[in-house]
Amino acid sequence: MKNLKVFSESRAAVNLQAESEELLVSALDVEQNRIFFASSANIIYGINLSASQQEMQWTINLCLQSELGLPPILEAEDRITGLDYLIEQEALIVGTSTGDLVLVVPTSNTVDVVGKVEGGVKTIASSPDGALLIVATGFGQLLAMTQDWDVLYEVSYDLDNNLETFMSGTRADGISGLSSPFSQVRVSWRGDGKYFATLGCSGNSEGLQRLRIWERESGTLHSSSEPKDFMEAAMDWMPSGAKVAAACNTSKTKNCASVAFFERNGLERGSFDIYGTTEAKIEMLKWNCNSELLAALVRYDEWSSIQIWSFSNYHWYLKQEWRYLGKNKLMFAWDPERPMRAICWTAYGLVHLLTLCWSSAVYDASIAIVIDGVNVLVTPLSLSLVPPPMSHFNIMFQSAVQSVAFTSRGLESHLAVGLSDGNLSIVKFPNMNMWDQLEGTVYETVNVDPGSLIKIEFGDLRHLTWLDPYVILGVMHCDGDQTSLYSDFISNNWRKCPLMSGGNNGVSILVEMELVCNNVEEVEPGCLSSSGWVVKSSMHTVIESSVVAIAANPMTRCEAFIQLGNGDIVSYMSKEGINIAPAELYKEKRSNLKGFLSYCPWMYPIPVYDYGKLKVLIFGLDEDGRLQVNGQVICSTCTSFSFYASAAGKVQEVVTHLIYTTRQDLLIVANIDEIFHGDVHYESMGNGQSPVGFGNKLQGENKLIREGNHDELKVWERGAKLIGIINGDEAAVILQTVRGNLEVIYPRKLVLLAIAGALVDKRFKDAVSLVRQHRINYNIIVDYCGWQSFVEAASEFVRKINNLSHITEFVCALKHENVMETLYKDILLPNHQDNKIECGSQIFLSNTDSPLEFGNQTIIKRLEPGNEIVSKNCKVRAVLEAVRKVLEEEVSKSPARELCILTTLACNDPPELEEALKRIKKWRETEIASTMNEVDGGLHKLNLSAEEALKHLLWLSEPDAVFHAALGLYDLHLAAIVALNSQRDPKEFLPFLQELENMPSPVMCYTIDCKLCRYESALKNIAAAGDAYFEECLQLMKSNPKLFALGLDIFKDVGKRAVILEAWGDHLFSEERFEEAAMAYCSTCSFQKALGSFRAGGLWKEALTMAGMLRLTTDEVSSLANDLCEELQALGKPAEAAKIALGYCKDVQGAINLLLTAREWLEALRIGFLYDMGELVKSQVKLAAIECANLLILEYEEGIEKVGKYLARYLAVRQRRLLLAAKLEMEGKAKEDVDDDTFSETSSNISGMSAYTLGKASNASGNLSTSSTGSHVRTRIRTRRKVHGGKIRAGSPGEEFALVEHLQSMVLSSRAQEELKLLLEALLLLGEEDVARKLQSFAARYQSCQLAAVKDAEDKLAEEQADGTAGTKNKNADNLKKLGVSDTLCWQWEMLSPP
Repeated sequence: MKNLKVFSESRAAVNLQAESEELLVSALDVEQNRIFFASSANIIYGINLSASQQEMQWTINLCLQSELGLPPILEAEDRITGLDYLIEQEALIVGTSTGDLVLVVPTSNTVDVVGKVEGGVKTIASSPDGALLIVATGFGQLLAMTQDWDVLYEVSYDLDNNLETFMSGTRADGISGLSSPFSQVRVSWRGDGKYFATLGCSGNSEGLQRLRIWERESGTLHSSSEPKDFMEAAMDWMPSGAKVAAACNTSKTKNCASVAFFERNGLERGSFDIYGTTEAKIEMLKWNCNSELLAALVRYDEWSSIQIWSFSNYHWYLKQEWRYLGKNKLMFAWDPERPMRAICWTAYGLVHLLTLCWSSAVYDASIAIVIDGVNVLVTPLSLSLVPPPMSHFNIMFQSAVQSVAFTSRGLESHLAVGLSDGNLSIVKFPNMNMWDQLEGTVYETVNVDPGSLIKIEFGDLRHLTWLDPYVILGVMHCDGDQTSLYSDFISNNWRKCPLMSGGNNGVSILVEMELVCNNVEEVEPGCLSSSGWVVKSSMHTVIESSVVAIAANPMTRCEAFIQLGNGDIVSYMSKEGINIAPAELYKEKRSNLKGFLSYCPWMYPIPVYDYGKLKVLIFGLDEDGRLQVNGQVICSTCTSFSFYASAAGKVQEVVTHLIYTTRQDLLIVANIDEIFHGDVHYESMGNGQSPVGFGNKLQGENKLIREGNHDELKVWERGAKLIGIINGDEAAVILQTVRGNLEVIYPRKLVLLAIAGALVDKRFKDAVSLVRQHRINYNIIVDYCGWQSFVEAASEFVRKINNLSHITEFVCALKHENVMETLYKDILLPNHQDNKIECGSQIFLSNTDSPLEFGNQTIIKRLEPGNEIVSKNCKVRAVLEAVRKVLEEEVSKSPARELCILTTLACNDPPELEEALKRIKKWRETEIASTMNEVDGGLHKLNLSAEEALKHLLWLSEPDAVFHAALGLYDLHLAAIVALNSQRDPKEFLPFLQELENMPSPVMCYTIDCKLCRYESALKNIAAAGDAYFEECLQLMKSNPKLFALGLDIFKDVGKRAVILEAWGDHLFSEERFEEAAMAYCSTCSFQKALGSFRAGGLWKEALTMAGMLRLTTDEVSSLANDLCEELQALGKPAEAAKIALGYCKDVQGAINLLLTAREWLEALRIGFLYDMGELVKSQVKLAAIECANLLILEYEEGIEKVGKYLARYLAVRQRRLLLAAKLEMEGKAKEDVDDDTFSETSSNISGMSAYTLGKASNASGNLSTSSTGSHVRTRIRTRRKVHGGKIRAGSPGEEFALVEHLQSMVLSSRAQEELKLLLEALLLLGEEDVARKLQSFAARYQSCQLAAVKDAEDKLAEEQADGTAGTKNKNADNLKKLGVSDTLCWQWEMLSPP
């Protein structure tokens, strides 16, 4: 669905040297953008087509005598019949009627005769590669010549007449050969140059001709068509090679001419008819270079026209017709490299250059208006989605349509149509609600009375634009020296705009017309009308620049934006003209009119909101595919674009999203707000660029673009383009494929936006409809504004939906998951933020200062103290309870309502199956009562049986869960009904139910509770059964220990309580909760068991106390103390064992040994001196302290060496990673695309790195033991190494950070520093100052070395993170474990420090 329009045009004139001189043939120089003409006076003219050089002309007269006195090249009676440009030689080849082949070099003005052919030259055609030249002679011969003018072959193209026939002048049909009306010959090459086609000079007695296909290499006839009445020699081969187009005379059968298409094998494949009467003659056919458009030069009695045809969906459309009055000969050509540039000229030297572009045929309100000759196909896409040539209705005009303009502001819709005969037609549409009545109709129109508007030649209006339902603006182009042609326009109501900077390519005249409809005839409602329109007044403004596009301001009436030839944009006000106010002043009027980087044929201003203010944003798309806005490029590979507008909650429809397609066949949905305030940057995608965010600041504060700002959808068919969008709740994106059919997609982002708009406006029915239609998660209805807000609006929700089946679907779909934080997290919607914050007693959005709004109602949710309603687990229960309450109170009774209520109970979390079964049981009782008493039971009247309700409940829930719920009601009859309806085997449940029926009631309830794992209820029921079942109670509590507390509460008898407490103590003892078990035993006076519990828990004080309560003898206490002493040593508590040995066992020496094991040096000395064993103890303590100090010195020395090796290894691994990252960056690879192992391919062959494989290296840790035995030190080191992750694997991805972590873990802990200080103190007391000095020196060196290494490593990591150069392995740098490190050396003795 697209129309073809002229967006720029220019004119040039060839200054002919004689009045009767006419232009005959032409040739194009693509490289230098020149066109050459040969005239009837044998003069060759050259003109440059560049806008800045159109006045430059080059001429050479082949009939004049040369400067050297040589005779002229051509005689006066000779005539140029062929002309072509040879790119390789940069020269023109000229063929004449006498057979001369003349080479003309324009740069040097040299002329040379390179050959002569007999019979004269009919036409010249060079191959696409320029290597071969085909010359058609008057004797019916085809000569194939090289660039060296060697003849490769010569064949006859008129196989019906031989050479003698031509020379004798008598043809097979009896007509003179040299003066035959079929003397024109057309040669056309296929795009790849392998074949060429000829047409002309071949006719039989009936005047029929053949189209012939020839092979390039040998000149062999490849194929020929059936004899056909071809018209003139109008024929051209499609550059893509698919078809050959030829004009046929079908006036006898169809009363019009036609164009037929032939394949390479000569078979005809399709045709179409030319609009016009029987006198229409097709003189020329030309394909543009991309085979998309076919131009036909048609001559009528009073005018000639150039018709531009396009093919789509198996139909040929006439998209443009340009009429030229009079009988002047007209010619046409396409630019060989620019497919949308057309060149036409008259025989008297007027050259007209037109640049075309495709424009979307979808206008306001998604109305498609497609031009097809004299017809306009109108289709409202929101009513009927049909592709052309089908349409909803058809409007027929008096001549071919050139341009259309549509407006639908307010209730009035008008269509303005510019016709090829220079007239204007206006069609008034009825209200869109009545367009259904127009389906299939064809309406014929009348033209507008021009009034003071004068129709002139070449004065067609371009860029028709409605400023108001009765004011229309257009533009006409003329050159500066042709302004006098428009003297009729420049009257008392004209104005001239000051000089613009839009280029010096002629003058544009803006024509503003005010229309009035004087239709006195009564128009039936729902019908079109076009009569009575008159131009009331007009105003003309002259701009010294070309106009590329005009677009109405969507915010205000009677204002438009005009784009000049260089991309600048100016404002036009009705009855005021061009607005030349400073940019600062106009910026206050909601737009800054910033132009484009290059001219954009496609320009669309849109209304957007900027911080609550309505402004205009102007988008443009240039021919290179650059989508621009405000002087910035959004996408450099755009192929089509459109806008989506959502008017949810707003008075005026405002654009919210930009949708565009790219050359990579991607459809991208971008948020307008981010484009207006964000940045644009590009990421390489395939062979082009596609935006992934926004990087260059456009306006406002720079914001970080969050993930999911736009969607990228892969278009399933290559080349499909975006043609339109249906706004509002429809949220439909319409694509048209290359073959012409329409496809509609619904981007998830736009659908969610439409749902959000419906929820904001409280249009719940529309929201549910969209959710069901597009299969959106139902939870968005609750989660978008928060479930608390939905609970407040539940009544309105149920009332507006008014469809219980839809409510049931909604209830079944509810989940605790917040889809706005999970499923739709990456899709940003208005009025929704990922985080809701609580302010006082209200819930606010994190980006606003006002409470959350649901429609026009402000929802305020009170947060009661101690009642946290924001818990996610409350969502399903709260919503379903609110819906159920509304259903019960506001909806009339019906089977659907009752089933919906059942659904709310079954879908609750957890399911309220028992409540549902109670309702079903009640309905069953009502049924029975109504049957027995013949009383109307309400539900029975509604034909809802309990069995149907039960089946519905079973369909919603697991049958086993419903059966268990029925059992939980202790209703065996109901359980049997559930089992039967769930299709259980009676052999499975009947024996069980019969067994339950035979039990006493408490025992039955106990059995059911045990089966359902309701142990608290089971304990209560079995306890109620009597003392005979106490043993079962006890077994139940033992199997479920949580019931012990309940059992104590139920049983008040002292004996039973003692049994329960003892059983509870046994359970606690089995779980190694010894202290609690001992307390339970003490409560029952089981002191022996309590003593065992205390001993097992290592509680020696409580155990010895319990021994006193048991009144043990002295020997028994001593034995117990010895046993406790050994047990504490085994538990690693030598200090505690020393207290028992000294206090209860009276073993002083043993106590001292245990203190030395516990590294309590000073305490050991104190005990020794207390019991007069000072010298002996002093010697023992001295030996142990010296041994421990020597071991620590050795370990510190090894630790210093290991720290150096770890740091060196870390620096080597880091350097290797940085070098590899730099190399990858130079190669253009992202670090994330490289495997982790690539960063760690470093050699681990560093001598002495035994720490990677041996546990000894870890002894350099700061948690060094000061024990007198090495085994205890090594045990602690192995334990610490296990905690810290074990070995460091050389070459592994995490090696670099494992090294840093290991260096950090080698710090001297506060406990180690304290033990070290105590050891140094003991050594000084014992007189070992030298040993203490040496130990302090090595410990200080180790600590300084370790701290320096850690600081070095951490500084380098911090530098990388600050510079942003850290690779993927640096992402966990912030998570490195930071151990407590004291900057002060508080453990050192100053007297031991070196001077």
